[in-house]
Amino acid sequence: MISLKPITRENLEEVLELRVNEDQKKYVISNAESLSRAYVYSETAYPFAVYDDDTIVGFIMMGYYEVKAYYTLWEFMIDRKFQNKGYGRQALKLGLDFIRDRFGPVDIYTGVTPGNIIAKKLYESVGFEGTGLVELGMEEMKLKCNKNRLEGRFSD
Repeated sequence: MISLKPITRENLEEVLELRVNEDQKKYVISNAESLSRAYVYSETAYPFAVYDDDTIVGFIMMGYYEVKAYYTLWEFMIDRKFQNKGYGRQALKLGLDFIRDRFGPVDIYTGVTPGNIIAKKLYESVGFEGTGLVELGMEEMKLKCNKNRLEGRFSD
């Protein structure tokens, strides 16, 4: 069963060891950099390890973007050994449900690097749509929150 769990002393090293494929590195920052941002923005960043039962398969971070006053999918990756097995879609839905359930926003936003077709298709598959805005080298996408819920498990 796919679940999201907080990053702790017990799982930190495993999260830091997660890697994407070589051709995907231009689309994501390292988990170490993501976690340093989560530390600095600790009041508005929500990082989680993605688990399949007891195995860490990825990392997701949701957040509140104060500048624009909206919730966002901030960082997301599935380790190269676990890609193309359905983990990404399930983990993404759980992360979105976390934000919906906890904060009840009207919309959730994300950005996708131009050319990252796989991520864009994944985001579209759960209901994200392009807004037409390109900012800081990212194409903005928006999800209306009344769609596409997934029954799953989130543990504090």
